Amino acid sequence: MSFLKISMIAGESLQSAFINQVVHYHIKTSLFDIVMAAICRFTVLLLFYALLHLDHWIIVALTTATTCAFLITKVFLFDWSICNQPVFQVLLILTSFVLAWVEAWFFDIRVLPQETQARNWFRNFTSNEREPLLRGVTSESRQYTSIEPGTFFTPIDSPDHSDHEDDENFTKPGSSRSLSKTSETFPPKSLPKLTTEVIEDYKRRANALVQTCHDLLQSKDWQIQNIMSNGDIIFYMNRPKEGKTLKIVGNIEAPAGILVNRLFDEIELSPSWNKLVTESKKLQCIDENTDIVYQATSAQGGGIIGARDFVILRHRIQYGNYYINSGTSVPFTSLPNRSNVVRAENNVSCWAAERLPNDDSKCRFTWIINTNLKGWLPQKVVDKSMSTALIDFMSYVRNYMNDTQRSIT
Repeated sequence: MSFLKISMIAGESLQSAFINQVVHYHIKTSLFDIVMAAICRFTVLLLFYALLHLDHWIIVALTTATTCAFLITKVFLFDWSICNQPVFQVLLILTSFVLAWVEAWFFDIRVLPQETQARNWFRNFTSNEREPLLRGVTSESRQYTSIEPGTFFTPIDSPDHSDHEDDENFTKPGSSRSLSKTSETFPPKSLPKLTTEVIEDYKRRANALVQTCHDLLQSKDWQIQNIMSNGDIIFYMNRPKEGKTLKIVGNIEAPAGILVNRLFDEIELSPSWNKLVTESKKLQCIDENTDIVYQATSAQGGGIIGARDFVILRHRIQYGNYYINSGTSVPFTSLPNRSNVVRAENNVSCWAAERLPNDDSKCRFTWIINTNLKGWLPQKVVDKSMSTALIDFMSYVRNYMNDTQRSIT
């Protein structure tokens, strides 16, 4: 861009500048080599750090040193007499010099510490009783039941990874753990009433979401990622637009309908039993089986993934053998972004429960999740955190249902 500005200020057309600076290139008269040096440096950095995943500083050091040596040489070899007022030429060289050192500084301050933190987190991630018995198995998933198109009943959204978790902030049921020490009222004020057009649009999106969830539940494209010691199975599917989608399947000692209804109706109580969630509030009630909720999570991945929050359209329904809670993120301008919290997106979230044959007191529970956490995050940390969140949630929901069943009896 600076190269084009210099050419235009010098009174040259783009065609003339291309001929003089590129076709008839000479180190004493052309500045195009500075542009090419920046492009080459950027390409080399992408090759070694983005594609080859190198985590050593040597490439940054070499590219920075080479660029600086070239720029210093350029200063002495360039014919400054051809420039009436070489202000912009000097600025171009200085800018290129500064950018090379900014890249080195960014690598040292941001990239290396993040990679080191990610490595340490993986190294310190101790195995426990939920450690997978089988890793990296590529296999077609088994479909447990076939679904008859039936009447609709109820679905919900799903929680995501979470962050800043503090036992002191773990409050009584009905309230939520705060993301910070400061007392913050959120939402800050009463939200405006939804118009009829907006409500109808939300209902259309909710119905379409149910079909998407049902298709995912019935899909044969799932592949096994991990098999846990307690029998839970984590699957994954790579979708062209949405990317990697995860699914966990396991049995829970609770009737399918009761489980899904509790997860939907008692969403604001979830921080009291689900440690993945720090806040959960119902923002708008569209109808008995459709609403919009706000959920916040704490940091994950050893603090690499910071606090996230979500605004989610949820819908509940019974579809054949499935009791479904579906959810997807929606724009919600009435709810501003919070400081130190990244507004992430749940592209698809589905909690589904189906009765087990000959045992109505138990169900097979499935959680499908595809999330965009936003931000520049190491993909390995994101994948590990998502898998951990799936495993943890299954443990939390089992404990929650056991506690509620005991309290009833």
